[in-house]
Amino acid sequence: MNADYQDFKYKELTEKIIEIFYRVYNKLGYGFLEKVYENAMMIEFKKKNISAVSQFAIKVLYEDEIVGEYFADILISNKIIVEIKAAKNIAEEHEAQLLNYLKATDIEVGLLLNYGPKPNFKRKAFDNLRK
Repeated sequence: MNADYQDFKYKELTEKIIEIFYRVYNKLGYGFLEKVYENAMMIEFKKKNISAVSQFAIKVLYEDEIVGEYFADILISNKIIVEIKAAKNIAEEHEAQLLNYLKATDIEVGLLLNYGPKPNFKRKAFDNLRK
């Protein structure tokens, strides 16, 4: 963790999500499809009374018209978008996807959770003042 970690927006909630990520990884390991991990995380969120919505629709606008729709894997407490991957490594396009979700919504914090051979995650933030 870097020195700025203490000041992260929604730090406590982010830590709970990451704990759940590792709990699911430790139980299931590597090799399942992303949907399996998503479903397992939803069970854990329910157990911990954390508000979570799976497959949250995000409309993409161009010149004030809808040109597409994304589905974020999980939205936590209307505050954090969780994008789940099951790849060898987190790729640049995965990070770009999460940043685009943040840009397209009023959500400012996102977590990219990778259930790869080694579990890893990235945290992204996009302040609403910059949108």
